Amino acid sequence: MQIQIEILTKKGCSLCVDAKEIVERVLPDFPATLKMIDIEFIPNLFEKYKEKIPVVRINGKESFVYKVNEITLRKKLEKLI
Repeated sequence: MQIQIEILTKKGCSLCVDAKEIVERVLPDFPATLKMIDIEFIPNLFEKYKEKIPVVRINGKESFVYKVNEITLRKKLEKLI
């Protein structure tokens, strides 16, 4: 099963950089792909999340907001395989 991980981000978001680094560290261990979504180009997402980023979604489900915990991320992904 392929797992989709999305990080909702926008320009100048340092927490987004941190979240991406953690996800990329975990990614090789799982059948998963990462997609970065810039909310500034998607009006409905920008309106919903504005300052509530990064948001990490796993298979469309909001899983982390602001900070990503590597151990928790691994546990969530393990449940999906």
